[in-house]
Amino acid sequence: MAIENPSREEIGILLKKSKRIAVVGLSDNPERTSYMVSKAMQDAGYEIIPVNPKADVILGEKAVSSLKDIEGHVDIVNIFRRSEFLPEIAREFAEIDADIFWAQLGVANEEAYDFLTEKGSTVIMDRCIKVEHAMTK
Repeated sequence: MAIENPSREEIGILLKKSKRIAVVGLSDNPERTSYMVSKAMQDAGYEIIPVNPKADVILGEKAVSSLKDIEGHVDIVNIFRRSEFLPEIAREFAEIDADIFWAQLGVANEEAYDFLTEKGSTVIMDRCIKVEHAMTK
């Protein structure tokens, strides 16, 4: 089965009702795309939860080593890892009851997509959250 994202309109609605974004693979290096995109989302009013076992604090927020270490509900899990890591992240995502699994631009994996859509999860792949957010204004 091919990967099919929600429509732009649906993505806009999802972004409007979301508040907390856990960012898997968020780098503490301001030159990295994950940092720039997450900072833009933070500046737009979203709470960013860095998921990076090698960092303590990123963007002024305490980093956690895995999704399971996050307290409270997560609206979006935004992933900045290579496509081959998505099935493992999808399994962890399924355990924390977050709303949206979002793989960043250039990142997609059919195994992870099928696993999550069969569970009824909302899945977005190969899309930049910052670009989508800018289009919803």
